[in-house]
Amino acid sequence: MTYSQTELTEALRQIDSTLHKLREVVKTLEAKENPSRYKSQLTLARRRIEAFTIARDLVERELKKAE
Repeated sequence: MTYSQTELTEALRQIDSTLHKLREVVKTLEAKENPSRYKSQLTLARRRIEAFTIARDLVERELKKAE
């Protein structure tokens, strides 16, 4: 499927926003009194960070191809 440069740029902006929020969630959960209590939420947030980082890299690659 082909995406316009505008679509890719907007996707990148949204991915960056989501990554920022996820990183803040991880910081917040790690700072709690008993972070081990939030192990599953931390694992989920970290896995989502990895997935969105991969997505970001792929979108950036597509944007470079479009130049």
